[in-house]
Amino acid sequence: MTRRTAICGGLVITASDEIHADVLIEDTRIAALAVPGTHSWSADRTIDATGKYVIPGGVDAHTHMELPFGGTFASDTFETGTRAAAWGGTTTIVDFAVQSVGHTLREGLDAWHAKAEGNCAIDYAFHMIVSDVNQETLKEMDLLVEEGVTSFKQFMAYPGVFYSDDGQILRAMQRSADNGGLIMMHAENGIAIDVLVEQALARGETDPRYHGEVRKALLEAEATHRAIRLAQVAGAPLYVVHVSAMEAVAELARARDEGLHVFGETCPQYLFLSTDNLAEPGFEGAKYVCSTPLRPREHQAHLWKGLRTNDLQVVSTDHCPFCFTGQKELGRGDFSRIPNGLPGVENRMDLLHQAVVDGHISRRRWIEIACATPARMFGMYPKKGTIAPGADADVVLYDPHAEQVLSAETHHMNVDYSAYEGRRVTGRVETVLSRGELVIDRREYTGRAGHGAYIPRSTCQYLH
Repeated sequence: MTRRTAICGGLVITASDEIHADVLIEDTRIAALAVPGTHSWSADRTIDATGKYVIPGGVDAHTHMELPFGGTFASDTFETGTRAAAWGGTTTIVDFAVQSVGHTLREGLDAWHAKAEGNCAIDYAFHMIVSDVNQETLKEMDLLVEEGVTSFKQFMAYPGVFYSDDGQILRAMQRSADNGGLIMMHAENGIAIDVLVEQALARGETDPRYHGEVRKALLEAEATHRAIRLAQVAGAPLYVVHVSAMEAVAELARARDEGLHVFGETCPQYLFLSTDNLAEPGFEGAKYVCSTPLRPREHQAHLWKGLRTNDLQVVSTDHCPFCFTGQKELGRGDFSRIPNGLPGVENRMDLLHQAVVDGHISRRRWIEIACATPARMFGMYPKKGTIAPGADADVVLYDPHAEQVLSAETHHMNVDYSAYEGRRVTGRVETVLSRGELVIDRREYTGRAGHGAYIPRSTCQYLH
């Protein structure tokens, strides 16, 4: 028996179009779009979308559920994190499996499959963090690409944990140039930053705000430049994660003007928060410690401009929550011990809609940077990221007029604070379907752990 759902009367918004259309879903896929009044569909269930936007489910290509970091774990499990994502209109996440030094990629990937399997409310995929580049690792990269893990993250930061030196980075990039994988780079000069951390602490500069001062924008720009040139030498594409500084955007823009396959992502925290938050009195600033760090407010305009000019292509969250009580507090008296990361998987679609309201981006660009481009970048389009016949029925009914106040009191992320506490935004998710199943039904959670399926991915669709 085919189950048919009709979504009627809404404004369908994709990266390329805005059309008043009804949407027909058959089982797990979108079957048809039609102008209202021109069809006579019979449906088991009709959803009234009058006055609402009908948009593709969000694709958050950068999350860290259950990530071990700094002696603790990210506070969202795959179950709580994917449920919160659904509440925020995101229907696919790409999380990071971690290779530990001395272990294989396969061991890391298997460990993350074990964490996620049977627990996710929405669909999920994995990138692979490569912490130990050697001949075996390089061979494994080829195997992972073949089975649908087509992107590999390396770190120029965090010496002694995830750090790779330039030689290791070059080898991995050369391998991805051959196997079609995409290298994702955390671009900060970690060796230099560690010197500045040590010097700051020796001076007694221990408060959270110094986290932002030692992780200098110039060291993000320098590492971004270096990553771009190493990728150019290797003949490989490059995706720079969580770009926060205007100087780094300038490096990306220059490389793209040269015709290089270089891509950049930013995150809502860099667009909406700043060093003012890191400097909040008491130890409150610890809530805003993430890396790359929040920057002075003047960087925001450059990030918005980068999103408009397509020098930045994607907005992901880098969702990596740590509770203020008992986790962030590990760094009282030493900012370098504050676990790095912010909660945000539930807020991204709403904050970016607020950016539409504020005139930073258009409605179609909202969908492009939050749904379509991440799906293309990581080999999931048009299954994910659009509303078109044949696509997965990952559909969000979005009320563009509803007002809400973001708060830890009302959010669904498993963390005791909101990075956007008290912020008024216009626009709210009303109903969410994942592969045709209602996960959020008129602001009621109807989903379940285990509905979410693992998605093997093809290679970056901007390189074909």
